[in-house]
Amino acid sequence: MGRAFEYVIVGGGVAAGYAALEFARRGVSHAQLCIISEEPVAPYERPTLSKNFLLPESPARLPSFHTCVGANEELLTPQWYEEHGIELVLGTRVESADVGQKSLLTAAGETIQYEILIIATGAQAIKLEEFGVNESKAENVCYLRDLADANRLVDVMQSCTGGNAVVIGGGYLAMECAASLVTNKINVTMVFPEAHCMPRLFTPKIATYYEDYYESRGVKFIRGTILSSFEFDSNGKVTAVNLRDGSRIPADMVVVGIGIRPNTSLFKGQLAMEKGGIKVNGKFQTSNDSVYAVGDVAVFPVHLCGRIHRLEHVDSARKSAKHAVAAILEPDKTGEFEYLPLFYSKAFVFSWRFYGDNAGEAVHFGDYSGTTFGAYWINNGQLVGSFLEGGTEEEFEAIANATQLKPAVDDPTNAGMQGLNFALTISKKMRPQTPRMEAGTSSLVLETPVYAWHATAGVVLAASISAFAYWYGRRRRRW
Repeated sequence: MGRAFEYVIVGGGVAAGYAALEFARRGVSHAQLCIISEEPVAPYERPTLSKNFLLPESPARLPSFHTCVGANEELLTPQWYEEHGIELVLGTRVESADVGQKSLLTAAGETIQYEILIIATGAQAIKLEEFGVNESKAENVCYLRDLADANRLVDVMQSCTGGNAVVIGGGYLAMECAASLVTNKINVTMVFPEAHCMPRLFTPKIATYYEDYYESRGVKFIRGTILSSFEFDSNGKVTAVNLRDGSRIPADMVVVGIGIRPNTSLFKGQLAMEKGGIKVNGKFQTSNDSVYAVGDVAVFPVHLCGRIHRLEHVDSARKSAKHAVAAILEPDKTGEFEYLPLFYSKAFVFSWRFYGDNAGEAVHFGDYSGTTFGAYWINNGQLVGSFLEGGTEEEFEAIANATQLKPAVDDPTNAGMQGLNFALTISKKMRPQTPRMEAGTSSLVLETPVYAWHATAGVVLAASISAFAYWYGRRRRRW
């Protein structure tokens, strides 16, 4: 048995939902598009799982966070897919793929043919067993990657109120889960091998600010060591966590957030791979012309950084999916993906955003004893990254605009002393087209900047006596 579609999306996460919306907006016909997903529900906004889904009061539940509400777009319920003639094949695993034959084989034995395939398989949580730690599938050891994981985590939390939770890891997910556990009146200890939390992004100074607040809310940090083993009771539940440094922590539950691994196994040996993901060009086309890859699995050129990247964030998943669909349906009108990397998070009272690349020297600014502060990253004499906690929309837009421009910074110390005014001044002088905010996610979509003097830049350079105009004209780089 088999079916055939013009377009098939394998994977049912965030990227699949945003790709479906883009297909619909661009007039895809009924019965042309199919989405195959292992999950039993239509695509949803995955970030909700570590935030509002875990609230003790009025928690988020489906259908309220189906895509694409995270970007203040339409709510794509199962009915929406039906009305638009998009086939949802849910609760179905793809066992094998043959890109040469343009076919997928499901676990149910069905063959699905395609003309164009979009790989949106996302990633899976890295398990402790990969590091030799036996968890014996203990019911109180939780991961968080999909809706089933989230439901299980909620059940365990509700049985542990007033108890002790150990969070293994110090990254995005671990920090957000720790905040949710505290909100649910559970005592939290975080364990990670690094010197501070969020080491891939935060400087020690930024990390200290957040760690101090978490500690004020009762969170304990154990840094510089890792989990070595669990202790179990007669029912197979974890009762304690043993660390390599010899420490023993009593535990009523454990949450593991030690990273993710892209789901690429279906296509190994068939598509070019790099940096753990599927290598694509600026239109998200793989080494096979009929196959595209988006979201967590895609390794794509980030011109701002001058290298290829695989980005693990919902903003990249949303925007890469939209761009790939545009490239598929209107290849001659769609250019290279021009992306300003954006990472953001909300936990407790905090809301921060980071734009760009955290390469080079970090220069801090603002009041680190207050609620608004940030940092600039200067690399090879240029601004390449900006971080801001507690900013207004105007201020977040300003650091995004300034980072996109990559202005020269001759004196990093002076940039730090100017603080937000440094970015605000550059942003105003850019006079970019008004950015479009994705209000529901606190993310920023930057349209192509439009400069009033763009067509006569050479004349301006020759005639202007302004030092800024001279500097800006020579160093302006479009990414």
